[in-house]
Amino acid sequence: MRFGVAVEADLLARFDRVIARKGYANRSEALRDVMRERLIEEAWRSDADTVGVITLVYDHSVRELQARLTELQHQLSGQVISTLHVHIDADHCLEVILVRGTGFELGRFADRLVGLKGVVYGRLLPATLGHGLWRTGGKGRAHDHGRAHGHGHAHAPRAARSRRR
Repeated sequence: MRFGVAVEADLLARFDRVIARKGYANRSEALRDVMRERLIEEAWRSDADTVGVITLVYDHSVRELQARLTELQHQLSGQVISTLHVHIDADHCLEVILVRGTGFELGRFADRLVGLKGVVYGRLLPATLGHGLWRTGGKGRAHDHGRAHGHGHAHAPRAARSRRR
């Protein structure tokens, strides 16, 4: 669908510089991405099925912090898909946690992690699956993603995913 938008010249010029730097082919592609991002931001605060990434940077010398992070992840093992832990420097670690659940659940979980003493940075980046933002056909069937490595995988049916929460 086509539509018109009235915008200040300065705002449009700044937007054009950003989309050129990011390599967008045109404004339409950039606007679609901005719209999706905003819709995701709104939808993840609901009970929609959501996947996301929680990023934490923390001071590993803070007493009991690593044990508390692990404990919280074990409490929500149905939502935690995978965790990556990297030592950044002598004092800090980066932890990236892939999660799945409802927006409400993941938001509360991220808040609990970020609020721990010793966490110097934390953020949840959600990617809501519901609300028609992406086509979700093909669930339960083996498929590939068009990559040269040639292996496919199957997604669990919705009922099985719900039981894991």
